[in-house]
Amino acid sequence: MPANRLRRARARVVAAIGVPALLGTVAVAAGPVGAAQAAPPASASAAADCSAPYRIEQQLDGGTTWRMCWHYESKAGLVLDDISYQPKGESAPIKVLTSAKLAQIHVPYDDGSNEYDDLTGQGFAQGLQQLDPAECPGGTIKTVRVPDAWDPDHPDVKGLCATTRARGHAYRMGDGEKVYQLQGKDLLLYTVNQTGWYEYITEWRFAGDGTMTMQVGATGTLSPMDYDAGDGRGWPIGKGAKDYATSHAHNVFWRLNFGLDGSPKSKVEQYDSKTTATAGRIPKTKTTRTPVTKELAGDAAAARWWRVVSTAGKNKDGHPRSYEIVPGHTTTYQGRSFTQHDVYFTEYNKCEQFASNNLRNCGAGAGKSVDKWVNGQTLKHPIVWVNIGFHHIARDEDQEPMPVHWQGFQLSPRDVTAMNPLTPPALSGHNGHTEEAR
Repeated sequence: MPANRLRRARARVVAAIGVPALLGTVAVAAGPVGAAQAAPPASASAAADCSAPYRIEQQLDGGTTWRMCWHYESKAGLVLDDISYQPKGESAPIKVLTSAKLAQIHVPYDDGSNEYDDLTGQGFAQGLQQLDPAECPGGTIKTVRVPDAWDPDHPDVKGLCATTRARGHAYRMGDGEKVYQLQGKDLLLYTVNQTGWYEYITEWRFAGDGTMTMQVGATGTLSPMDYDAGDGRGWPIGKGAKDYATSHAHNVFWRLNFGLDGSPKSKVEQYDSKTTATAGRIPKTKTTRTPVTKELAGDAAAARWWRVVSTAGKNKDGHPRSYEIVPGHTTTYQGRSFTQHDVYFTEYNKCEQFASNNLRNCGAGAGKSVDKWVNGQTLKHPIVWVNIGFHHIARDEDQEPMPVHWQGFQLSPRDVTAMNPLTPPALSGHNGHTEEAR
């Protein structure tokens, strides 16, 4: 096996973690823009310091401006703080999220041989990779100081890309005389973290219409040590049917602390639609709203969705602002209690930071995973946990390097603004019923 591969083996990564990381201390640090500036002291907290090195502000086509701060933690890696959204026509930024971060990447193997918590047990944050300028076209690569760096003499990594990326049509509408269309761009922030043989690309995308997309892409290569033709599992890789790559799951969790309109006191609502078919008639669909007043472990369904609703602000039509949770494709892993649900709403507790193998001591009987924290508390300051699973059954095309496979979700604005925030001026009066009188 080539030496450069050996050093990336998961077992070697575990051995490389320093004592402070094994003890579970969570340090916070960040870095300035550009390599020419000096990095801040390791004790600096970017969450409390949103000076220029830690601030991101980007105006997109159509006039929308996104603002946020960032810092880097020793377990979660990149954390985004104080995220706000200001479309054209709004006199002030609309606060959306107090913080957003990864909360775990749980990797169990199908044959029961291994199970990993990549964030809190495998040095995810310490595996931050240096980015080549070609990976951040038109953007800026920011220098990050990595807490508990495996090489303490070189803790600074050019590892955070901030750029914009085209996403195609933001809208299109023809009225018979003119076509209204806009090609949208997103603000894109991403890091690459190496854990064992995998490299995780963690993307945060912010669109001009207020949509936020959170996703993780797994790439890198298949571990050469996870081939076993005798366990009855896996998929043949290479010539014939000799080498079988062991199948496994990637269960990715995100932790979202909403602060809509500057208040943590959001409401949560669940919506379910039921269609009734009657012979000889067009089917009817009824949608029911259920307030989620207590902690909940929620399961996605074909006609179910949730939203987080502001208690502190309304749009210009007088409707409460909210964000809808839009899960992407997921494969639910049934092997652990904390992976059996798609979304969790828990009451805020500073101690509850990671969806599994939570490192902090939250008290007797508190448990170490998010499912244990759903215990009937009234939701006054809800924290949202989103779980998206991917069952990785390897294929020949995963060699080499492995094509990126993505898993994630969106937060979609619902009544945040009175109209599409990208509406062209010629259509700005088309709010509500616009049919001309006949």
